[in-house]
Amino acid sequence: MTSDVTIIGAGLGGLALARVLHVHGIPSTVYEAEASPTARAQGGLLDIREYNGQPALREAGLLDAFQDLVLAGRQALRLMDRDGKILLDVPDDGTGGKPEVLRGELRRLLLDSLPAGTVRWGHKVRTVRPLGAGRHEVVFADGATVVTSLLVGADGAWSRVRPLLSEAVPTYTGVSFVESHLLDGDHRHPRTARMVGGGTLMALEPGKGLLAHRERDGNLHAWVMLARSREWIDGIDVTDPARATARIRGEFDGWAPELTALITEGDTPPVVRTLHTLPADHRWDRTPGVTLLGDAAHLTGPNGEGANLAMYDGAALARAVAAHPGDTEAALTAYERDLFPRSAASVAESPDIREILGDDTPWSLLRQAG
Repeated sequence: MTSDVTIIGAGLGGLALARVLHVHGIPSTVYEAEASPTARAQGGLLDIREYNGQPALREAGLLDAFQDLVLAGRQALRLMDRDGKILLDVPDDGTGGKPEVLRGELRRLLLDSLPAGTVRWGHKVRTVRPLGAGRHEVVFADGATVVTSLLVGADGAWSRVRPLLSEAVPTYTGVSFVESHLLDGDHRHPRTARMVGGGTLMALEPGKGLLAHRERDGNLHAWVMLARSREWIDGIDVTDPARATARIRGEFDGWAPELTALITEGDTPPVVRTLHTLPADHRWDRTPGVTLLGDAAHLTGPNGEGANLAMYDGAALARAVAAHPGDTEAALTAYERDLFPRSAASVAESPDIREILGDDTPWSLLRQAG
């Protein structure tokens, strides 16, 4: 098979690229390793920012539909100490520029906006190789192949496309999250639901913390944050949820029970997510016929920018392709000229998760908020 624009990865960035290309009348094909749109959970709340995520959705012609997905009140922020004492309580007055939506619902909006057949599910990339003159061949796990004159790696942290451009590989930040859900919190976990409040809760001390979001229908999405070595994290046996939970709970002895309930009362098994980053100044030499976007290009810690930047990248790349019809190299040169400084600036301006869990937390966050 031959394709003009081949996108690897059906995350928000790859789908934004495909959608904005479609708006400009340019077809593309998205290949995704997952078997279907519902093959796995799609994460929790995203704050979609007025300076990058929302402009991308505007270019996609989806900003009004996006507004219908916004969960009112979720921009509220509460900061607590380990005893459950409120240190900061910022309500959502409706004027914030970062409305919250569920990642899965936003992904579905993008998917539904594409022509049928644009996304090819169950296509896990096995190898990618250059053929010369800017053309590449992608070989999938089932033996199928596609040859393309524009290949875009939108395939996340462990991109199979990135090695065509860069020798950079993600490195462990020293921080991991453990994820779980407390379902129907208002009825099944009322004390903890009241503590979380209407939006986001953070409870921090040096080296560890708890984070929770109120999602749709009173569901509470919880993360344990731990600054621990990979060896320590790898010792969490998620095949034995009770034992894993007990080990994690042991790191929070002395904390208020309403807070530790975010660990012990989970209705889903704990999922460990190790956090990795690429170098802040990650870039590559212009290579004919191929580029990257989103985490494949500029993987950072959880700073709220990742999904927004991925969609912005996708819209920017589509705009460049549309502005240079028939000249892939001019389009990629224009796109990357803006991509690299934009990515570096985002990293420089965003809080580092290691600093958030640093020796002076939570007081450092309070000073920033004040």
